[in-house]
Amino acid sequence: MSKWARKRRSGGKKHSITRKITCIIIGIVTGTVFLCWFLNTTLLEGYYVNSKQDNLKEAFHAVNEAAWEGTLYSIDGNIELEKIGDRYSITIAVMNPESRLVYIQGSSDADVVQQFWDILFATGNDDTEIISQEENYSIGKYQDSRLNTDYLILWGSLVDGNQIFLRIPLENIRESVDVASRFFAYLGVAVVGLSAVISYVITRKITNPILQLADLSRRMTNLEFDAKFQSKGKDEIDFLGEHMNELSATLERTISDLKSANNELLIDIEKKDQIDDMRKEFLSNVSHELKTPLALIQGYAEGLKECINEDQQSREFYCDVIMDEADKMNRMVKQLLTLNQLEFGNEVVAMERFDLTELIQGVIQSTAILREQGGIALTFHNPGQICVWADEFKTEEVLTNFLSNAIHYAAGEKKIVISVTPREDAVRVSVFNTGPQIPEEDLLHIWTKFYKVDKARTREYGGSGIGLSIVKAIMDSFHRPCGAINHPNGVEFWFELDSRC
Repeated sequence: MSKWARKRRSGGKKHSITRKITCIIIGIVTGTVFLCWFLNTTLLEGYYVNSKQDNLKEAFHAVNEAAWEGTLYSIDGNIELEKIGDRYSITIAVMNPESRLVYIQGSSDADVVQQFWDILFATGNDDTEIISQEENYSIGKYQDSRLNTDYLILWGSLVDGNQIFLRIPLENIRESVDVASRFFAYLGVAVVGLSAVISYVITRKITNPILQLADLSRRMTNLEFDAKFQSKGKDEIDFLGEHMNELSATLERTISDLKSANNELLIDIEKKDQIDDMRKEFLSNVSHELKTPLALIQGYAEGLKECINEDQQSREFYCDVIMDEADKMNRMVKQLLTLNQLEFGNEVVAMERFDLTELIQGVIQSTAILREQGGIALTFHNPGQICVWADEFKTEEVLTNFLSNAIHYAAGEKKIVISVTPREDAVRVSVFNTGPQIPEEDLLHIWTKFYKVDKARTREYGGSGIGLSIVKAIMDSFHRPCGAINHPNGVEFWFELDSRC
């Protein structure tokens, strides 16, 4: 598990946007509900009392108007008073100037009458708290010590001279406030719970795309560009996701281009190092190869100059050695020039169609004297005319090199066998000679410049270790393979040419 994933698992829930937004919404809703509950508990009763005061005033004016119109004590007036009392839950009582009760809503109530008398004759002022006073009436709170009950009351004079008394129990108000407060508390808890669920669902819909973008950015950090944002709408987050997808694709292309450029640079550096190594190796090998013939030429030339041997035969021998070493140097320089042109692509390859069998027979004839001097028998299985596509001059050089090596290294039975084997779209030419095998560890290196398996014997016949390198360079210019195979009684060198018409 990555460091980012562990961090996300351990602290993601604690610091997630979903958690934060949900907590904020729950906090706001809870605070709002608590504030409403607190205001309801502390202010609702006062508001309710003020509202009931307005109801008492309204009821007083309605009764006073009925008294002015003279309908207060009629049947219709009584019905109207009952409606007013029932509408506002008010108890109404009227007393004439002779202190006789002329009207009370419903049946006679001794408590109402007693309270009326206490208010009118000031026998209960200690239990009455005046709230407001007007010209014709007063409003206050009255506590009935006997019943331990509080009332909101209005008392005053009507236009007909009668006294009026209105009463509303405050206990009903308090009970209503308590019921409302409890209901609000229950409702608040339900609202908070519901808001928590709704806010969580809504915020999850908002934060899920954000989490997807976060995961996308993490995978982009790990160079995983196959991950894409799945857009489901056209809001700001979806636009951001689409831009992230474009950024991912651009980064992928850029990194791919950088890797390609880096690989090419590494290849160029490697080629440069190889060229430097080849140059150093070339100088070292050339110096080594030229050192011996130059030393011989110098030594024998000094001998001639100092007349060490005055007889004609000795002088001729000295001159032959000088000429022989000079000839070896000349051939080696020519081979180096040829190899250099082939390796750097300066040698023109003239692809043409020619008879391979005829070319092999010509090379065999040109090496007849060397074979006769070495007592070597050559066998060529003539397959008849076989035409191939290649550079005829360079193909002759390859075959001559193989046959020359076979002549110089032939031993034992001293046999050389040249075979031509047709293949699909190609022809393989093999040159086999009896003699010692090439050590397995040397098979891969024999195509390298100046590499010699048997240095003493190579020097004996004037080899420079460049011939097989030229062969390999020629075959590479043909884009065809070549190789060497060990057999129990000798070594086989082969190359293939294109035979397609």
